[in-house]
Amino acid sequence: MTLSSPTQPSSYTPPTTALNPLGFGWFALLIIAGLPVYWLGFVALGNAWITPEYSHGPLIPLVSLYLFLRELRATPPSASDVPANRWPGIALIAFALALGIFGNLIRIPDVVTYALILWVGGLVLVGFGWTQGKRHWAPVLHLIFMLPLPQFVYWQLTIMLQLISSQLGVWFIELAGIPVFLEGNVIDLGVYKLQVADACSGLRYLFPILSFSYLFGILYRGPFWHKAVLFLMAAPLTIFMNSFRIGVIGILVNSYGIEQAEGFLHAFEGWVIFGACILLLFLAAICLQRLTPNPKPLADTIDLDTDGLAGQARRFLGVGVSRGTIIATALSLVVSGIFVLTPPPARIDVSRDSFSIFPRSFGDWSGSASPLDINTERVLGATDYVSATYSAPNEAAYVNVFAAWYVKQTEGSGIHSPAVCLPVGGWEVSAIEPTKISIPGTVYGDFTVNRAVIQKGVTKQLVYYWFEQRGKRMTNDYLAKVSVVWDSLTMGRTDGALVRFVTPINPGEAEGDADARLQRMMAQVLQKLPRYIPE
Repeated sequence: MTLSSPTQPSSYTPPTTALNPLGFGWFALLIIAGLPVYWLGFVALGNAWITPEYSHGPLIPLVSLYLFLRELRATPPSASDVPANRWPGIALIAFALALGIFGNLIRIPDVVTYALILWVGGLVLVGFGWTQGKRHWAPVLHLIFMLPLPQFVYWQLTIMLQLISSQLGVWFIELAGIPVFLEGNVIDLGVYKLQVADACSGLRYLFPILSFSYLFGILYRGPFWHKAVLFLMAAPLTIFMNSFRIGVIGILVNSYGIEQAEGFLHAFEGWVIFGACILLLFLAAICLQRLTPNPKPLADTIDLDTDGLAGQARRFLGVGVSRGTIIATALSLVVSGIFVLTPPPARIDVSRDSFSIFPRSFGDWSGSASPLDINTERVLGATDYVSATYSAPNEAAYVNVFAAWYVKQTEGSGIHSPAVCLPVGGWEVSAIEPTKISIPGTVYGDFTVNRAVIQKGVTKQLVYYWFEQRGKRMTNDYLAKVSVVWDSLTMGRTDGALVRFVTPINPGEAEGDADARLQRMMAQVLQKLPRYIPE
């Protein structure tokens, strides 16, 4: 394919603005040939885009197309060089197809969607050649804003922003002279308590504002460092304004009641803050213009010219045929054909007992299970879980046993490390240290757990936790995710679990006594646990 038309070598069909059935057909076939490899990614994007955090996603390809047509307008056919070197594009398409197939094999849609963007970049390089195609990197790079974050990154970022927004929100409330206390992500106003939930973390504004600031930087008429400032200020601006929103809600709740934090008013306040962020970006652009020797008027600060874009879109009808297009298409057809006709790797369905029949007594220990609240269950995202508290006559305190099992950890679900979640509940976490323990008489034997002492006020607790990954005990959540990828490819399994034991450290009690109590309970529980978390 080529979109330019100076003197052409004999291997090219000259492009025109009129329909060229042969060239357009080859280009369409090149696109269609790659779609089966990326179907898992398209499904994942569709599922992500119906969530509030990524509801801006469908707009991103349209904005990228707008940017591309603007750039295309700057290189009319009569002014372009012959796009001779298409091999970088062919190589990029080959790599993107291989990466997409790898993502399908390990059943991780995120990998497939990353490969999809590389594939789009390959199409551009094949269509224009290296010299011209590399100039169109900005529209392709903009597509990253349509992708959902990997789950472990998403939750770490969400919780971090919850804590920051809570702290800044409390600061705004204190500026109004209102007594307030913050415990984790809970703002205590005395009569009312406000929880800075996941939806209030600011991510719903951060992703679209980052995309908008990227677009803003491209359309801004000014030095590159101005563009960089406009893009880099988007994240702190969004966090600050979201915190201001939380502070305003706290002040309104304190004065007028809890309904100020609910329903339409709560959502409307969010849209006001979103609009304010965009307005502040415009004001920042105007201020930056005033720093230049010859500042432009407001109307010329942002280039919103759309003249001729329809004509640029019609140029695709007249694409020509090149040897590179034919090679890339043939490669895509062969790879996609092999992918479609080859049976997917076998997936092992493990057999296990449901946590609903998890024992309520272990030797002298007896207790009961209690369900998590609905919001916590949603965040946990586990296939099955148990949270049970046990006590024994001769023990100084109870032990809570928590286990969450996931049938798969590769398609939008996965384990959340307690190290990330505990601060949200107001717990101060001491250094989390891997500690080797021995549980004789079980399949676990000697293994390593994460050990932490957590404190809230005068309450102290001892926590053991680890990641149970298909017969392996792991303490590092990143290594656990790497093992999921490897085992998905080699074993056909991506199931796994988080296991956690917690006990209070009583006033005056030594930590060693709490350790011994936990391990006594673990010796009982771990004999039964493989029935519920398969090896």
